[in-house]
Amino acid sequence: MIELLQKVRVIDPVSEIDELFDVLIADGYIREVASHISDISSDTQIRDCQGLVLGPGLVDLYSHSGEPGFEERETLSSFLQAAAAGGFTRVSILPDTSPVIDNPALVAQLQKRRGGTRGQGGQGGQGGNFSPLSSSLPLLHLWGAITVDIAGKQMTELADLASAGVVGFTDGKPLENLALVRRVLEYLQPLGKPVAFWPSDRQLTANGVMREGTNALRFGLPPIPTSAETTALAAMLELVATIGTPVHIMRVSTARSVELIASAKAAGLPITASTTWMHLLLDTKAVKSYHSSLHLDPPLGNPSDMAALRTGVRVGVIDAIAIDHTPYSYEEKVQAFAEAPPGAIGLELALPLLWQYLVETEEFTALELWRALSTNPAECLGEKVSAIVPHQPAELTLFDPQQTWKVERKSLYTLSQNTPWLGQQLKGHVVQTWC
Repeated sequence: MIELLQKVRVIDPVSEIDELFDVLIADGYIREVASHISDISSDTQIRDCQGLVLGPGLVDLYSHSGEPGFEERETLSSFLQAAAAGGFTRVSILPDTSPVIDNPALVAQLQKRRGGTRGQGGQGGQGGNFSPLSSSLPLLHLWGAITVDIAGKQMTELADLASAGVVGFTDGKPLENLALVRRVLEYLQPLGKPVAFWPSDRQLTANGVMREGTNALRFGLPPIPTSAETTALAAMLELVATIGTPVHIMRVSTARSVELIASAKAAGLPITASTTWMHLLLDTKAVKSYHSSLHLDPPLGNPSDMAALRTGVRVGVIDAIAIDHTPYSYEEKVQAFAEAPPGAIGLELALPLLWQYLVETEEFTALELWRALSTNPAECLGEKVSAIVPHQPAELTLFDPQQTWKVERKSLYTLSQNTPWLGQQLKGHVVQTWC
């Protein structure tokens, strides 16, 4: 198939380009990029792309899949189709499935199962009238568990998992045994795989569900102090400084954490960091609704935290924006705020909402946002994203910033609907992904 995208706005963080071009795509490759392309064959499909944005495919650092074990929340099929619908061409699943991804046999099984997941996912998108978004599904990465059954006491066979093809190692939950963390960092040095940690002191978190501050008092919800994150982060940074193994810091959510990471990077520590998309869009004021999909872990920050995270992403202290897509069934989420399990979906919502509230308001440039969602997450995984130039594979996302749509069951590919934007009209929609 040959396609000519005419007058499309090309946003390419690799080449630092934000300009209008014609782009010719044939047989899965970019054939030509020029201000005007007229020499085309008769079978070329010409698309008027005025007002549309073309960028490298988005990359998600970490999210949750229900399968295996919780298929009522999400299957691999629905997960991957939701990712394609959201503009993602590479996605990474955390190992907290059931069973946990802690052995090579399960890694091989899931990689094989991924190859046969092109079946039905959600409701088909856009009321069943949505044309196929992609001729292929996104590349699926699997994080390998650091500890056996995520019990936090015994390491997995890290070398065997690395040989099996995991993208890196994380438990996706706090590891509070610092002696074990030190051993993990020592063992992982020669393997050359990313390792990601979530800094959170569960003793300080206790039974809290909301970031400590005036809004927590006003809403009558148990608070979580900032120090629950920052003390764990400081300890992690000390270990990295001592051992030297590169580490990715997950789920950064406080202004003080941004300061600590900035200081650590200035000192030359080999670290990268990410926050989640919802922590960039909402703060504790949103919890006024008591919507259970606003119960997150880590919790939404105070306004000063959100401002610091946004600045951190813009200047590169926070390298990447992760989606941390966390599907739950209706029955699991229809509880009181404090009782509902923490987490929300996001694969199909992140780009439209981030663009609407960060780019259209001119707080972020389009390049800054796209870099944090594509090239930088890939680099955190030890990968590269190709520039939008001739002879490169067409791993691309075509986005319409002005298209409106309603977030409802029939417009989503994911099986779950745990999002505070359910029932709302959004502006911005992915038109197509090339995986």
